[in-house]
Order: sequence, then structure tokens, then C-alpha cells
Amino acid sequence: MNERQPTPYLVTARWHKSSYSAANNECVEVAHDVAHVNIRDSKASGHHGLTVSADAFTLFVTGLKGE
Repeated sequence: MNERQPTPYLVTARWHKSSYSAANNECVEVAHDVAHVNIRDSKASGHHGLTVSADAFTLFVTGLKGE
């Protein structure tokens, strides 16, 4: 099976980890622009992640916080 290569934006994007992440790199990273949030597993940074709208990600995080 052929794996798709990440788009150039995802290769050069500024990825961020939560300050709550474990020191052993077991976390999720995000990179965002105005309209989208890209999410990936920090242990598999060379693979495709998930891209969602910024609005959808905001709703997700708000739901996690219980607001």
C-alpha cells in the first residue's frame, strides 16, 4: 500500500505540544492557520494527521473543558 506524502504546509508547519504532555513524547501535536487545525501523533510525525476546521476544533476543546 502506498502512503500519501504530507502536503508541504504540514511539513513546514509550526507544530505545538501541550505543556501537559509527558516528557517521553506521548502526546498529540497541533498546527493551525486561520481556517484549519491539523492534528497528529507526536510519535508518528511523518504520517498524515487529521485536519478539521478551526470552528470544529474550538467546539471540541470547549466540550472537553465542559464549558
